[in-house]
Amino acid sequence: MPPFFSRQSVFAYLGIFASAFVSATLLPAQSEAVLGALLADGSRSAVLLIGAATLGNTLGAATNWLLGLYVQRFRDRRWFPLKGEALARAGRWYRRWGRWSLLLSWAPLIGDGLCLAAGILREPFGSFFAIVLTAKLLRYLAVAALVFSVV
Repeated sequence: MPPFFSRQSVFAYLGIFASAFVSATLLPAQSEAVLGALLADGSRSAVLLIGAATLGNTLGAATNWLLGLYVQRFRDRRWFPLKGEALARAGRWYRRWGRWSLLLSWAPLIGDGLCLAAGILREPFGSFFAIVLTAKLLRYLAVAALVFSVV
């Protein structure tokens, strides 16, 4: 069994997937730091690490899209994670730039709101997923390039 398929490596791939998933939802997390550390270690497949991070982060964003489809009626509740102005800003941005604003879905603070706004505004899932997957992959490739330029 190649070293990048050892038990510890499988847990690392699952760990980066989970970290990336959580960081794409409305919960706070930093998957870039986790990915950077795992890539710097060098004992696991960079392709699999980047793939797991991209898939986890994209599925986390899809969770926000799905929430946007159904939670619009709760947005004025105290417990709702995005307050009025943040959601309004994301909605304005999304209306102005349309689906292409989802290329910023990787960005801190506005990315979650854009994905939620895409659900609220009924962006078709196919185009949502393709654009967000591309944006997330490019972000993780940039993290990998940074790590490999330093290491």
